[in-house]
Amino acid sequence: MITRARARRAAAGMTLLEIIVSMAILAMISILIYGAFDALNRGKKGEALKAERSREGRGAILRISRELSSAYLSMHTPTLPALQTRLTAFVGQTSGSYARVDFTAFAHRRTESDSRQSDQAEVGYFVVKDPDVDDKWDLVRREQTPIDMEPWRGGVVNVLAEDVESFEIRYLDPLSGQWVEQWDTRQATGQINRLPLEVRVTLTLAHVPPGVQKVYTTKVMLPMQKPLAFGIPQ
Repeated sequence: MITRARARRAAAGMTLLEIIVSMAILAMISILIYGAFDALNRGKKGEALKAERSREGRGAILRISRELSSAYLSMHTPTLPALQTRLTAFVGQTSGSYARVDFTAFAHRRTESDSRQSDQAEVGYFVVKDPDVDDKWDLVRREQTPIDMEPWRGGVVNVLAEDVESFEIRYLDPLSGQWVEQWDTRQATGQINRLPLEVRVTLTLAHVPPGVQKVYTTKVMLPMQKPLAFGIPQ
């Protein structure tokens, strides 16, 4: 039989201590659930960051390789300098850890069908300081179309890969068989009217998370070694 005292306690409901204990247990369960979801979210963000950094490195190297392989020079210029409106060139420079290359190539993509645009363009790859973040350098791509007399200026600049540690380019001289850091087809003291046989590109990303490749490198052969000279006696 249930005594009157026990019956009164059962009718009175939960005590304050029981409520406090129950709330503490619920709070601990909530913390555990939040921790599990937070860990999953951080893991998802980490994997997305790894994939994005890998995509940046691979995509930059692939695009540079593809467009370098379409570099060309042309001998089709007016005899009178005053009539010249375009200059094809290949100019490579190195300053510290960051190289720069500007060249003419069959690299322009027409975004509209039947548009009257040539596939010839000035293309440049170089590293610039991020204007919004201190001590951050980004690899950018420049494209200018149509070609003008300044193959290293103008055009549209877009970021190709963010947070770059170094960008190195070397050029294989087919005459000497040596890898050099500079190339200039405009200068008589340089490599006038001739392209490098091969170009070696090394891109190093900064602040990459563990498990992500940091250094991306490739070698590109330039098939159009001789300047275009259709109809011009050789």
